[in-house]
Amino acid sequence: MISLPVTYSLCLVLFFIGLYGIVTKKNAVKIIISIIIMENSVNLFLLLVGYRKDGIAPIMTEGMSVEKFVSGAVDPLTQAMVLTSIVIGLSVVALMVAIAIRIYERFNTFDVSEIKDLKG
Repeated sequence: MISLPVTYSLCLVLFFIGLYGIVTKKNAVKIIISIIIMENSVNLFLLLVGYRKDGIAPIMTEGMSVEKFVSGAVDPLTQAMVLTSIVIGLSVVALMVAIAIRIYERFNTFDVSEIKDLKG
């Protein structure tokens, strides 16, 4: 199995790949995909923070001692945060796609540098 510091650095690499796509690409669809990549790297990082080797589910069963539960259970807070982040991220992506479709219908392009009428 890959060690945790390596997986943390892989999350960072994935985040920077998404950031590179946001900064360098001019196509709105590619920018949206880059944002999705960044979001997934943050979700993966949060899951790795709550990881515990040979951890048990964060559900206390009958007959389980409190000491065993506390020392062996994975952190349920990070899992709840990731689930919430996935739901929020899905709605944000849906909004970005809807805006990109409207921009395409109005300007017939996904290239953000060609859209000059959006200036306030």
